[in-house]
Amino acid sequence: MFESFSIIFTIAAFFSFINYKWLKLPTTIGLMILSILLVLLISVSKTTLPSVYNFFCDMVLNADFKTLLLDVILSFLLFAGALHVNLSSLAKEKTSIILFATLGVLISTSVVGGLLYFATQLLNISLPFIHALLFGALISPTDPIAVMAILKKANIQEKLSIKIEGESLFNDGIGVVVFTGILLIASVTSGHHTNEVVFEIGTLFLEEAVGGILYGLLLGYLGYRCIHSLKNNPHLAVIISLAIVLGGYTLASKLGVSGPLAMVVAGLIIGNKIHVNINTTEVQQALTEFWGILDEVFNGVLFVLMGLAAHLLSFNSSFMLLGIVTIGIVLIARFSAVFLPYALLKHENENQMKAISILTWGGLRGGISLALALSLDENLSGNLLLHITYIVVVFSILIQGLTIGKLVKKMYPKKHYKM
Repeated sequence: MFESFSIIFTIAAFFSFINYKWLKLPTTIGLMILSILLVLLISVSKTTLPSVYNFFCDMVLNADFKTLLLDVILSFLLFAGALHVNLSSLAKEKTSIILFATLGVLISTSVVGGLLYFATQLLNISLPFIHALLFGALISPTDPIAVMAILKKANIQEKLSIKIEGESLFNDGIGVVVFTGILLIASVTSGHHTNEVVFEIGTLFLEEAVGGILYGLLLGYLGYRCIHSLKNNPHLAVIISLAIVLGGYTLASKLGVSGPLAMVVAGLIIGNKIHVNINTTEVQQALTEFWGILDEVFNGVLFVLMGLAAHLLSFNSSFMLLGIVTIGIVLIARFSAVFLPYALLKHENENQMKAISILTWGGLRGGISLALALSLDENLSGNLLLHITYIVVVFSILIQGLTIGKLVKKMYPKKHYKM
């Protein structure tokens, strides 16, 4: 895995240079495009340069996308992203963020599952309803990594940006719980009683979601107290922050609580208690620079991996057609998941549909959805779901990611328009 990671890291650095010098695209989008082009180029060399092709195949497989993302990269990126989010601004939008991250995920899961099952029936593709719901759960959470990477370039108004950022930071943990819960429901056919499954899902939510938040609060407070006492030792402060992420995430998996939620909460507490966005002390500057660089590094690696993941797939016409149909289904579900919770909130202006449109189009899918799809076996329709997941993710990042900034400018030509 280390050798594969080293090669992928080098590819990410090289592609970042090419993108910066010539393509001038948002880094994550540029890296993914270049990676997909590399896959196409190497696929052509299958007959002419079989050794190169086989080496590339081994590299992609040995990288173990699912493990690398969920057990390594995710912890760093969530902590780095949360570190710079303004907690007071987040608190002002807490009601909408909670609604989007909970009710929104459940609505989206149901709508995607129902429409996908209906679509497969029309297209004569075999997909059990419970597997369609499983896809709904893995594709419904907006990816915090993809969302925050794109938002940096989109110049979205702060209040709307906080809504999207806050939702994406928290709903991946909720989405994983829903995903795991549906897996448990699928076990009813294997001899489990319904009451047992409901109890297991309730226990799972308490342990993973609530436990992850409480664990993150404790981790963040302890981390803050340690870093706060190191006013004249910025290097040690950085080391402590690294230990919080590495040790804290590993311990979370041992305790059975949500590591992603814990990293988000810990990052929010430390970032706001230390005031890393002010950068007036050596510790603040060191933390900002170090985690800013790590954010760029792991974002680059992740999006190169996502592009290279195309090599694991072998598309056919039915997969392609269903994938294209699923793009529309996911957008409809996203609109429903935003519109219904948004209707329950009070707003300062009457332009609710503008905000809903941006929240719908800005709900990007990314590596977390791919990692969950890769975890499914063939008896859970894993091959089919992985293919349509990849199509939705590529469309989300390349098309939605490239156009969200233009949509914002069109919707809100006045720079200081209040949301």
